[in-house]
Amino acid sequence: AQPTPPGEMAALPSPGRPLPIDKATPISFAVGSSSLADDAQRTLTGIAGALAADPDLRLQIVAYASGTDENASQARRLSLSRALAVRAFLIDRGVRSTRMDVRALGNKFEGGPGDRVDLVLAKP
Repeated sequence: AQPTPPGEMAALPSPGRPLPIDKATPISFAVGSSSLADDAQRTLTGIAGALAADPDLRLQIVAYASGTDENASQARRLSLSRALAVRAFLIDRGVRSTRMDVRALGNKFEGGPGDRVDLVLAKP
């Protein structure tokens, strides 16, 4: 796994401060992989804590994977695998699946790296 670039974790506040609402917190994946890196697991642990602390919060998991138009189907499957890995990690930490929405968009992304999952906390 590649080290997290400086500022990558900037979306996560210091302990005791609330996580951002309606703002994407990205987690990166290695090209072609759906395995969660240590940095991603730390970020997800913080997200699980935020969801546990506020029962009104929901989480949108929006997953992407790099790829060309010729392999768009493969990119979509990989993005779905990433989203499901994130969802499973959070379920293992007590987050109910009914509080999470999953979107696998494959190679349909603008800006930012293609091999990522964006996590968006929102209040209904």
